[in-house]
Amino acid sequence: MTDPELLRARALTALTAARARTGTLTSSVDDHELTAQHSPLMSPLVWDLAHIGNQEEQWLLRAVAGQDAIRPEIDSLYDAFEHPRAARPTLPLLAPTEARRYAADVRGRALDVLESTPLRGGPLTDAAFAFGMIAQHEQQHDETMLITHQLRSGPAALTAPEPPPGTTEGLPSEVLVPGGPFTMGTSTEPWALDNERPAHHRVVSSFHLDTTPVTCGAYLRFIEDGGYREERWWDPAGWTMVREHGLDAPLFWRQEGGQWLRRRFGVTEPVPLDEPVLHVSWYEADAYARWAGRRLPTEAEWEKAARHDPVSGRSRRYPWGDADPTAAHANLGQTHLRPAPAGAYPEGRSPLGIGQLMGDVWEWTSSDFLPYPGFVAFPYREYSEVFFGPGHKVLRGGAFSVDEVACRGTFRNWDLPVRRQIFAGFRTARDDV
Repeated sequence: MTDPELLRARALTALTAARARTGTLTSSVDDHELTAQHSPLMSPLVWDLAHIGNQEEQWLLRAVAGQDAIRPEIDSLYDAFEHPRAARPTLPLLAPTEARRYAADVRGRALDVLESTPLRGGPLTDAAFAFGMIAQHEQQHDETMLITHQLRSGPAALTAPEPPPGTTEGLPSEVLVPGGPFTMGTSTEPWALDNERPAHHRVVSSFHLDTTPVTCGAYLRFIEDGGYREERWWDPAGWTMVREHGLDAPLFWRQEGGQWLRRRFGVTEPVPLDEPVLHVSWYEADAYARWAGRRLPTEAEWEKAARHDPVSGRSRRYPWGDADPTAAHANLGQTHLRPAPAGAYPEGRSPLGIGQLMGDVWEWTSSDFLPYPGFVAFPYREYSEVFFGPGHKVLRGGAFSVDEVACRGTFRNWDLPVRRQIFAGFRTARDDV
């Protein structure tokens, strides 16, 4: 898309959708809940709200439009690198009413900037990049706030319809992904972030990949076979985590009266056996894969399975092609508050028949988060570069919690291998031998 007016309309749509979702997440609880810290792993919701506004002010009003700062004294309060999440409740944060007013003021000015800015002539304005970046940033914090909603106690505050049904009848459990070269990453996606760039050639050997993410029912077999009691399946650091925290199941699961239950956004329900397993750490995903005689796919394998078209030989934007996602393709954008059952969204499958690669659950890979050859940090080092290294594992594909603006075949997420509160699951692979 190169037409400036189409880009302007796309940016407006993305920004508006993000703010509507922010409104839902922050208006569904009272001010006490907004200012409370529901877990030391997460910020108070009101911090995220003002941080969204502050980032928008810094990039769209100051960097793009060259305007003076509205509230320069709060920049340090909402600097994610200056204050860890556990310490943020002790800061003199904007109160809920003031945070809403500030974010709304910034948004009104930002829309004026969008309307008047030529979308060319500089790296921040070319193809409306800065506006797309800010829409993605807000949606990423909306996902963070959704995690906070999952961690909070008390009755349900959010509602959504059920996802469509799925079936694995007639669907093979795995498919062969042929080896060979493919194009990984992108140099053309206008709103791709720095860690997705540049496009480059990779070669992978043939491998087999699950056609759906691992389900709760399959994971339950691992639990019942003593998976959390057998050291041999675990990475040493994962085994230490299991013993120190007494883990015996995914986060939010518990056994009661011989039945496995889970808590989901304030509702307690039987664990759905046909749904992709959720809230497992990288260590748990890796242990399951070993127990099953398989392994986690590498990031390159995942992307080849998701993007490579074996007929044309090119990499596509999404498993189904180049068209933007629709409700028929994937479970995205908090439309539903849970993953869809395995086998759902047949229109979203790859040419090889691999399903649910986008949406439903983030998928852990075996790969460390590292830069691509030719990586250049943009527009700031703290977005990606400072996280590169063996400490973070890559997740791909997005989840039901992810909006389409922050979800594409090249999009890379990363987190610590101990993380369980995120909306992460996995699928497994094996070598073609």
